[in-house]
Amino acid sequence: MADLKHTVAYFRDDFVPFNDAQVSIASAPVLYGLSVYTVIPVFKNKQGTLSLFRIRDHFDRLRNSAKIMAFDDFLENWDYETFEATIIELIKKNDPKVDSLVRISIFVDDILMGTRMHKLKHSVSAFIYPITEVIPISGSRVMVSSWRRNPDNALPARAKINGGYVNAALMKHEAITNGFDDAIALDDQGHVTESTVANIFIIRNNILLTPGTSTDILEGITRDSIVTFARHHGIEVQEKTIDRSELYLADEIFLCGSSMNIVPILSVDHRDIGNGKPGKVTTELQISYSKYTHQKTDPFTHWLTPVV
Repeated sequence: MADLKHTVAYFRDDFVPFNDAQVSIASAPVLYGLSVYTVIPVFKNKQGTLSLFRIRDHFDRLRNSAKIMAFDDFLENWDYETFEATIIELIKKNDPKVDSLVRISIFVDDILMGTRMHKLKHSVSAFIYPITEVIPISGSRVMVSSWRRNPDNALPARAKINGGYVNAALMKHEAITNGFDDAIALDDQGHVTESTVANIFIIRNNILLTPGTSTDILEGITRDSIVTFARHHGIEVQEKTIDRSELYLADEIFLCGSSMNIVPILSVDHRDIGNGKPGKVTTELQISYSKYTHQKTDPFTHWLTPVV
């Protein structure tokens, strides 16, 4: 657990000590989960330079989440330039020494308003913490959850809604209590969606496969990066419906996300994937991801925003 008590947070239009960034127990985000968020990686290269990874894309997805949730106050008052300047200033005030994450939330800043969201004040909070191991990065063992992924017409996964992660928490609890590291969710049609907090890829016959964006998944920025990296290196990528049994037949499987980078999956439901070790394609993509996120390299230089 990261020690945040000495860090600086952004909260309600100001930079404050982390412990002073508090919301009421009667507030909308506490009572109803009425907030949306994104997590932006901050990578430190060998020269000690800090860079934000794809901050513009994170901002755009945050705005999309706000649109879905009708957080009009944020949409009207925050543009990209203000957002970037605020996040960079927050990083400077904390001066992280290692690869870190900035978690930014937009929340309904009112109390005892029930489930109402529109025509209320929406505030922004942000804090920074080191990247730590979410599941074993050397390789993890997962199960297919008995809980189904919440569908788009009930609680849309393409919006990063804090309250929606109760669905993921139920899956994670089931996995851990059954001796696994994480869970894979199926949609209401029985198709593979993602893990509790990460997108999923499988490799079959040297083709990189991943569920399409209409399969109740988060439109992950790391996911999009990997698709782009893979195609740049000549790896065929297909977005398609994936059945549960295809997981068992995969040559390789990995999870990816801002909080975990790329993690190989060694087994699913006690069935070894490939030879039960990280595969060749997964390892190559891990190397590429580390390279492209820690140094400016064509054609992806625009994805790194220096903290200056």
